[in-house]
Amino acid sequence: MTPPETSTPPPPATSRRPLTSILVVDDDADMREWVKEDLEREGFLVETAPGGRAGVERVKAGGIDLVVSDVKMPDLDGLDLLREIREVEPTPFVIIVTGFGSIDTAIRAVKLGACDYITKPFKIDQLLLSIDKALAERSLKSEVARLREEVSRRDRMDNIIGRSPAMQEILALIRRLSASHANLLITGESGTGKELVARALHTRSPRRNHPFVAVNCAAIPENLLESELFGYVRGAHSTASVDRRGLFAEADRGTLFLDEVAELPLPLQPKLLRVLQDGEVRPLGTNRAVRVDVRAIAATNRDLERRLHEGRFREDLYYRLNVIQIHLPPLRGRPEDILPLAEHFLVRSVERSGKMVGGLRESAKKILLGYHWPGNVRELENAVERAVALAESEFIGPEDLPPAMQERRSQDRLASAVAQGFTLDQVEREYIEQVLEAEGGNKTRAALRLGLDRKTLYRKLEEYAALPHDPDTKPPDESG
Repeated sequence: MTPPETSTPPPPATSRRPLTSILVVDDDADMREWVKEDLEREGFLVETAPGGRAGVERVKAGGIDLVVSDVKMPDLDGLDLLREIREVEPTPFVIIVTGFGSIDTAIRAVKLGACDYITKPFKIDQLLLSIDKALAERSLKSEVARLREEVSRRDRMDNIIGRSPAMQEILALIRRLSASHANLLITGESGTGKELVARALHTRSPRRNHPFVAVNCAAIPENLLESELFGYVRGAHSTASVDRRGLFAEADRGTLFLDEVAELPLPLQPKLLRVLQDGEVRPLGTNRAVRVDVRAIAATNRDLERRLHEGRFREDLYYRLNVIQIHLPPLRGRPEDILPLAEHFLVRSVERSGKMVGGLRESAKKILLGYHWPGNVRELENAVERAVALAESEFIGPEDLPPAMQERRSQDRLASAVAQGFTLDQVEREYIEQVLEAEGGNKTRAALRLGLDRKTLYRKLEEYAALPHDPDTKPPDESG
């Protein structure tokens, strides 16, 4: 290809472009060098290849983000180069350079997978524009792939951690319901993972390629909830300046997750019932019904049957939603799942934070197992995330856990000591050993915390004839 047209030399690069490796493929040595110099001035990492075959081999070696290639080369032309590069993973973007009279060739190149083409003669700014377009496309594809992976990871059943018999039954039930279109009611205390189960049901269902739309019925004011669910037309109320689709329409052919459904206002319940029965929704301000195909999954942490008896929830709506019920047990009722969940959240928090945290000390595990978890799985996730953020060593210890858990541990230990009839010496020994463990075995810091001098601490430890033997506790720091 002929050298690019230049006017005034471009200024030195102060490029904001991401670091990008470009391969320039051309059998014309002068052309290669001119393009290389101009692109390097723009901040790119540039390599060259004297022909199509050499270009393919360099791409196969890896590390090339983008290829700029002439079409006409003696050993392997640009189109054949493009065909072979498409077999390489990851495939770099390719910009084809062709003669003005070879537009048909350029079109063939795009059909074969080239991201763009430019015609000779060209200015370097034209090439830069094509490169920037390719980089923007690469960035967009990376972001889309990341979001898809994030959604997939969030919705996969392997995010529902459960070794306990109760959770194994729920997982089996989710699998059995994978082909169903029936409405479901998920019950359980706050923080037990009801939305996670709803997402897993959607992901495994025939509706998986259509929207999963979640709405918290308790979070939207009563006067707005009807508009949110059913939509409205322009002029329906004072703020309705345009038509708006409701959440039922958004979830068409997919799943609508009605969280905190027990908080649904009583006047709105018959309207919801009608949509579920008839499969039609009427936006506010119109009598025209719109057909919708929606699977409803409702969830609540309230006693819906009690609300039925109190007249706060319609019986017909209850049975319409409660075709199948899944009850999630509280975390305190399935202690077998506490440590697997904690390890799962630990790995995820470490990935996000980048901190070098390898696990939980045995003393921290005992606290997690002994805690009553009023906030269930959500509270455990928050506790682990907090512990990773605060951890100053390779392993999470009791001092990294929330104060409420540590206080509960101390209360439980003291109550246990009283119940077992411990002597004062036994309680003192227990307390000293725990402080020493909390200080990582450093006797100087432990003595300061206990209000003892170091010699007294040594004497007491010799009397007890035992140092902390927790396998995850660091050995005492004799240098302190």
